[in-house]
Amino acid sequence: MTTSPDNQKPVEPSDVVEAAATPATETSTFSAITQRWKREDTIKKASPIARGLSLIFSLLAFLIMVSNKHGPGRNFDEYEEYRYVAAISILSTLYTSWQTFVHLSSRDFFDRRTSILVDFSGDQIVAYLLISAASSAIPLTNRFREGQDNIFTDSAASAIAMAVLAFVSLALSALFSGYKLSTTHSFV
Repeated sequence: MTTSPDNQKPVEPSDVVEAAATPATETSTFSAITQRWKREDTIKKASPIARGLSLIFSLLAFLIMVSNKHGPGRNFDEYEEYRYVAAISILSTLYTSWQTFVHLSSRDFFDRRTSILVDFSGDQIVAYLLISAASSAIPLTNRFREGQDNIFTDSAASAIAMAVLAFVSLALSALFSGYKLSTTHSFV
């Protein structure tokens, strides 16, 4: 049974005073604090894991694409889409290895606010570049697969898959960076 606002009884001033006078239970306050600590601890652990996965996937994408040389007409460097995947994969590898180093070294290269902004914007930019590179190479690989399916197209598809997985893990890292950014003090 739903109640319309017209059928509800009005709030009396004594009801408001009673609600304000009732103390919050210590258990609920303690529970809320521990839940927040657990959430922040999970994010502290998950952020470097996501960056580490992105480092592995982008390094694999680069290595698989660069080793994709199988004779004339079947070399990755003859196609600009595949060169784009290789270039962005190495850029992503460099970025994520730097971020992983910064996290593991526990050194402050910038002040905290600048570091959080660099993490957030860098994660988003590199993630966008990864998905852009993968999406530019997919049509070429599909066109090659219509003619014949061979080791060249399989290697290209593997490198593209690794770039997409690197994008997913870096996008998760961007979400964690965004959460850190939103929980810090105002930047204005």
